[in-house]
Amino acid sequence: MTRLPIDDALPDLLAALRATGRAVLQAPPGAGKTTRVPLAMLEAGLTKGRIVMLEPRRLAARAAAQRLAEQLGEEPGQTVGYRMRGEAKVSRSTRIEVVTEGILTRMIQSDPELPGVGAVLFDEFHERSLNADLGLAFCLDIASALRDDLILLVMSATLDAAPVAELMGAPVVTSQGRSFPVEDRWLDRPLDKRTRLEEAMSGLIVKALEETEGGILAFLPGEGEIRRTEARLKGRLPADTHLHRLFGAMPLPAQRAAIRPEPQGRKLVLATAIAETSLTIEDIRVVVDGGRARRARFDPGSGMSRLVTERVTRAEATQRAGRAGRVAPGIAYKLWTKGEEGASSAFPPAEIEASDLASLALELAAWGAAPDQLPFLTPPPAAAFGEAQALLKMLGALDDKGLITPRGKAISRLPLHPRLAHMLHESGPEAARLAALLSERDPLTGSSTDLALRIEALIDLRRFAETRPQAVDRGAIDRIRAEAKRLSHLTKIPDAGRSVAEMAALAYPDRIGQRRTGEAPRFILSGGKGAILPDGDPLSGSRFLVVTDTDGNPREARIRQAIPISEGEIRAQFSDQIEWVDRCSWDKRDRRVVARRQERLGAIFLDDRIWKDASEDALCLAMLDGVRDLGLAPGDAARRFMARVALARENGATLPDMSLEALGDTLETWLLPHLQGVRTAQDWKRFDLLPALRAMLDWDQMQALDRAVPAHFTTPLGRQVPIDYSGEHPEISLRLQELFGQTTHPVSGRRPLKLTLLSPAQRPVQTTMDLPGFWAGSYAEVRKDMRAQYPKHPWPEDPTEAAPTLRAKPRK
Repeated sequence: MTRLPIDDALPDLLAALRATGRAVLQAPPGAGKTTRVPLAMLEAGLTKGRIVMLEPRRLAARAAAQRLAEQLGEEPGQTVGYRMRGEAKVSRSTRIEVVTEGILTRMIQSDPELPGVGAVLFDEFHERSLNADLGLAFCLDIASALRDDLILLVMSATLDAAPVAELMGAPVVTSQGRSFPVEDRWLDRPLDKRTRLEEAMSGLIVKALEETEGGILAFLPGEGEIRRTEARLKGRLPADTHLHRLFGAMPLPAQRAAIRPEPQGRKLVLATAIAETSLTIEDIRVVVDGGRARRARFDPGSGMSRLVTERVTRAEATQRAGRAGRVAPGIAYKLWTKGEEGASSAFPPAEIEASDLASLALELAAWGAAPDQLPFLTPPPAAAFGEAQALLKMLGALDDKGLITPRGKAISRLPLHPRLAHMLHESGPEAARLAALLSERDPLTGSSTDLALRIEALIDLRRFAETRPQAVDRGAIDRIRAEAKRLSHLTKIPDAGRSVAEMAALAYPDRIGQRRTGEAPRFILSGGKGAILPDGDPLSGSRFLVVTDTDGNPREARIRQAIPISEGEIRAQFSDQIEWVDRCSWDKRDRRVVARRQERLGAIFLDDRIWKDASEDALCLAMLDGVRDLGLAPGDAARRFMARVALARENGATLPDMSLEALGDTLETWLLPHLQGVRTAQDWKRFDLLPALRAMLDWDQMQALDRAVPAHFTTPLGRQVPIDYSGEHPEISLRLQELFGQTTHPVSGRRPLKLTLLSPAQRPVQTTMDLPGFWAGSYAEVRKDMRAQYPKHPWPEDPTEAAPTLRAKPRK
């Protein structure tokens, strides 16, 4: 047997597991941990129970089981077996069981004591999948409460081992070195952003073929990129090159052909990240890395997790490059520069940080624990977890206290997202086809959004292809059909006789859309969000839709997939959730308060009537939203009052803050009692804010304000002129002649007033802060102009000796 780097670390690892029952194994790519460690544990007799090893992907699980069995001279299903969704090869003699991560969760939920299991190994833990994090948290909980003999081992190629070792209370065992060295080759300059990935990758692959020998493994993010790269390589490959595709949805024989060595010529494998871990493709000497990865991210468009394309991290790039050094020295071509690699993130984010947590929330509810009661390496974000619980309550899987219901227990046992599991549980086998369709990527490209077209293609693909012009992904159709057949056997509920639209509504009760008025096909969804159909879509005229997929835009999502639903179907499915709601609201379009009685399902309504006897309180509350929409616009008197209060506050007075920002934040407390009869934008335009502002002050505060910051200046004629405090100096405007005889400058308190002196026609003729100086100085010039313009008015040579007046000269 070929010696591998991991062999030197096995004695320390086995000693650690004997001593503590736990360990973290850190080994670089190609060290041999997947194919050596389980057998070493079995040979050492560490446990009498089965050794369960988790793998993140189905292909990796099969391949690992195959290689382990080969080392024993057996076939999978004997000493070494595997289990995954819909497929198993195990027997009574199986001692090592390789499983995909979701299988462990089901095993634990079925029997928390894990009878017959002696050890659980978490392989490739650096990928930080949601199921691996949950499985480890469950196992740690089980080991502390039920099974102190349960051996736990975390294995990783690139993980920062210290945090997980601290969480487990386990030692770290490190395997040094890689089987063979790998030379990294970067681009000389960054790739032009306009260059398509497939074009750049095909060019780099051709270059690698010219410069190297041996098999080539090229990493691309998905099946679509693989097929487009393959098309661009047509006619550019040497005659002895055997090209293979490798992605998760491929048939098993094709996957095995990609892994199996070629007896002659060179192998070229175009693969997704499925080939990044746990697989050894023996004749690979060269890696060409496109630098992109698909990750599960919560997609608000579909309401479930969706794969998105992102740049790989340094850890993932190291892992991929290691594929070239498994069996001989290798070369890794990278579709980025060395400088760009330095700017990349060190590790990929944990899936729990960015994924839909509905399944996690349901598993924890079934376990009977809150997130803070389990040892998570990365705790689930509180906001995302709260959203997940809200969805589960809407589906009836959790009660108002967040505890799991009988329905929740039933759907937690189905291998589907809770939305689709709820639909399958409530509708029976007839929903299996739709559940499989909504779990898979869209099999139709460039077609209408109508979900019914997809169902039509699934039922009779030949007839569909003859009558419809849409392109069909036949591979996706085959996968959906196979999955639908499997799902149909998982529920014992008889068919409920529901339409496709009714079943879709069960999965998406928050996505029932009602068409808004107007020309554009815009919809309001029952969950409160907005959505719009593409221009000219055949579903544009539908009154109600169930939206099963959008682009996820948080403001107004673009609908990618939907199906019409009738009002009768909505009433039939949600009769217990439909209620009459009396609603007063501000209509921004009509700029008025409207009072309606509506029969509603969430944010959509089935019936709408005028609410004739709406209360004054409800109308006034709705008008507050109108005020927020229209804004506060104080008149001159209100503005002067606000300025007086602000000045008094600056001088230490204890008065309410009457800045526009503060008033806008406290409308309910000071404005609401004064809005009786105000219903429209025109009413608001005529509304005088001053009484409401004055009502904010009690009698003592008003007296103090009048003393500190007087509202008026009393002229020599006894007339009160309002003082404006909004500028740098308090200011009044009055006719020049009204100050005849005034020998001192007017003041407010101790502050001099800024005087704007007006002509008899109320036009400004002089602004001054020194009235005596004006009388003695420029008055003479002003008098000359005024006598010429207004000869009928008195203009004395000495204004300090004249009597104030607002009258013209008496007639002779």
